[in-house]
Amino acid sequence: MHHYMNIRAFSLICLFLSVQASAEDQSIADLFTKQEVSGTIVISSLRGGETFIHNDFRAAQRFSPASTFKILNTLISLEERAISRNGEVMMWDGKIHDLPDWNRDQTLESAFKVSCVWCFQQMAKEVGVEKYRAYLSKAEFGELSVPFEVTTFWLDGSLKVSALEQVALLKKIYRRTLPFSASSYEALSDVMLVEKTGSYALRAKTGWATRMTPQVGWYVGYVEKSDDVWFFATNVDIRNQEDLPVRQKVTRDALQVKGIIP
Repeated sequence: MHHYMNIRAFSLICLFLSVQASAEDQSIADLFTKQEVSGTIVISSLRGGETFIHNDFRAAQRFSPASTFKILNTLISLEERAISRNGEVMMWDGKIHDLPDWNRDQTLESAFKVSCVWCFQQMAKEVGVEKYRAYLSKAEFGELSVPFEVTTFWLDGSLKVSALEQVALLKKIYRRTLPFSASSYEALSDVMLVEKTGSYALRAKTGWATRMTPQVGWYVGYVEKSDDVWFFATNVDIRNQEDLPVRQKVTRDALQVKGIIP
């Protein structure tokens, strides 16, 4: 499986770089310089065929997806009935977590919004190792070490993905080409919504891979407009907690520079 996934990743990189010349996008590079941050961003159109990449070497480099895996994990958990969209409540066990928002009962919507790790770990136990292995293979998403721990594999480095692979997955999800029901796709679309204006809708998820050195912060998602859909995946080195807002900041700035959002 590892060999197959590595071939897939290489093919994916070649595909992206053949669509878009691999020359550095200077307007986006300047944004990373301004923020004094090392990282990459991939921005890719659904219909227009355009792809913009800052740091194409890093765009192909795999990192732990951390909480961005909640995008695919939501679809899997819904499909496997580890959680229901219809207001099902996950009961908090009383264990105190560092993030106060986790210290209460949760629904799928709230768990996704506050990135509640224990909630998705609870769902993961219901899904199980074999189902995850099968879904990740079908999605052709990243590289999965075997064996892996079912409640931590998206956090501990057992699963690693690149920014290019994140964008490829989002396109499959948007096109609904993966084996999930319409209701699961619709539920994911709802919980991913971050912002909606008269001209666009932004759906996204953050992630923070704290078990890596240096730590890596993610922001992945897509912008729906009347004439096109733009998918993006950003990852940056996180030196301390104060760096976390840079994930969204540099992404929004890049989307503005490219005229995707006002």
